[in-house]
Amino acid sequence: MCTPPLPRARGPVGASLFTALAAPPAPAVKVLRPPLGDPWGEDLQLALYACYELHYQGFAGVDPTWEWHPSLLALRAELEHAYLAAVRQEAGPPPPLQRALSGLLTEDADGTGPSHHLLEHGERWQAREYLVHRSLYHLKEGDPQMWVVPRLPHPAKGALVTVQYDEYGGGRPERAHAVLFAEMMADFDLDPNYGHYLDAVPAPALAVVNLMSLFGLHRSLRGALVGQFATVEITSPPGAARLAQALERLGASPAGTLFYREHVLADAVHEQLVRRTVITPLVEDEPTLAPDIAFGITATGVVDGRLDAHLLRSWRAGRSSLLTALDDAPGIRRRKG
Repeated sequence: MCTPPLPRARGPVGASLFTALAAPPAPAVKVLRPPLGDPWGEDLQLALYACYELHYQGFAGVDPTWEWHPSLLALRAELEHAYLAAVRQEAGPPPPLQRALSGLLTEDADGTGPSHHLLEHGERWQAREYLVHRSLYHLKEGDPQMWVVPRLPHPAKGALVTVQYDEYGGGRPERAHAVLFAEMMADFDLDPNYGHYLDAVPAPALAVVNLMSLFGLHRSLRGALVGQFATVEITSPPGAARLAQALERLGASPAGTLFYREHVLADAVHEQLVRRTVITPLVEDEPTLAPDIAFGITATGVVDGRLDAHLLRSWRAGRSSLLTALDDAPGIRRRKG
């Protein structure tokens, strides 16, 4: 796997963090902590993403021992506090868990999200942008949710791992969902290397991945991670079906639709597993987690909704949704692949 370089800073928080990460992590080193600014903004979201990335593949030239450096963790905690507070404010009080789960089982008949747009009106450049946005998660698909496994009791632990086994290919490495997504990117003439488009992806897409990492890395938020996991597994089959049709309409080969076709089938089964063998026994064992699971569902709706709104607003205006447009999209600054 090709480890990405540190991204370009988007503000004072990122600039301070990336300057520190470029140097050795001596015990006495202090990461400067400028004022944080907008918790949904480019600076905070990129800085938080970079802090979390040290727990995944890291960055080229960055000493891996930065991962647990006290000064970096102190900065990360401030970023997390600001972001989580903003999410809670926008999400509001969580509904009862059963109501939250029931809401995931029905789709709006007049859906207007990105999958609907791409199926009905989308152009190829918009599909390519969509894959770029989603690459930050799908090239690490399953990894954020694995943090919760040691924090769950049996049998919920085993049931979640059963679902995750499929995410990693079910014993066939070439069928891992991250691999299938990379192949889909290549089919659309995009660079499938991990983290390649980090500099191009704006805050709304970063916030989606940051929420998963935030929930996964904190035992106190394990219920929220289960809610996020349930949201993805329960709601994805209809959207995946639309996306597979949309990408085929826009010129994808079979390799360019396999990722979404796989999710139509796999997640239809996963939906039952998550509800009946993860959530039900977990809440029976720890009833106090029910509001946290419901919060994870509503919080995921918040961040997904913000990304959806950004994509549709940009595309309907005829402009790129990325910070740096791809070579076939409207925009002043362009990049190949």
